[in-house]
Amino acid sequence: MNEEANLPRTLESVRWADEIIVVDSGSRDRTIEIAQSFGAKTSYHAFGGHGEQKNVALDLCTQDWILLLDADEVLTPKLQAEIQALLAGEPKFGAYWIPRLNLYFGHWMRHGGFYPDHKLRLFRRGATRLSEGVGPHSTPQFEGPRGTLKHDMLHYAYPTMDIYLEHMDRYSTEIAQLLVAKGRTSRSLPAFVCNALLNPAATFVYNYIFRLGFLDGREGLILHLNHSVYIHWKFLKAWWRAEGKE
Repeated sequence: MNEEANLPRTLESVRWADEIIVVDSGSRDRTIEIAQSFGAKTSYHAFGGHGEQKNVALDLCTQDWILLLDADEVLTPKLQAEIQALLAGEPKFGAYWIPRLNLYFGHWMRHGGFYPDHKLRLFRRGATRLSEGVGPHSTPQFEGPRGTLKHDMLHYAYPTMDIYLEHMDRYSTEIAQLLVAKGRTSRSLPAFVCNALLNPAATFVYNYIFRLGFLDGREGLILHLNHSVYIHWKFLKAWWRAEGKE
């Protein structure tokens, strides 16, 4: 919802598509107006989860192939041409991974496990559904061999620190709720130390040092530090909820 800043850039990159579907969860800006100006079919569905929302969109599609995008994702011209050429022939696979390049704090991250950030986004209609009830990290479920495209999809993830911190706070709360439901509450001291302290520290060392996150400069350091804080937050919040504090 409220994607008027991102949507024109995204829809411009798929203007060539035979059909564009936009599912809105109650935006209060010009999201719907912008979508319709690109010829998109718009539909309202109250937000019930990331996977559920996207499954609603999949059910509205009528073409043989589906390209699934978030409002802050954009196809580069080379990726557009690659997809068009693929679908003009006889695709070998029923689903394709797309490498994703992520923007954090004005910097395109190319190391530390954040690139190539492969996402399964191109697939035959009816061949996949997204997992539901798993928080913000819902992924398409597909049985069978998959291909991989060569060119990048751009993800304008967190152009500013304010947006990043707001998302990490919200996402860590969603994940904490799932952890509590699964009984992963870190209520014992050893479990809390392992999950909320050692796990974030080990993740930072692995991504920043061994996966070369330091090559992304100052922004890479900020990203990996705060990503570890995000891991700490989700286990801290799960423990806090399990203790009946919220």
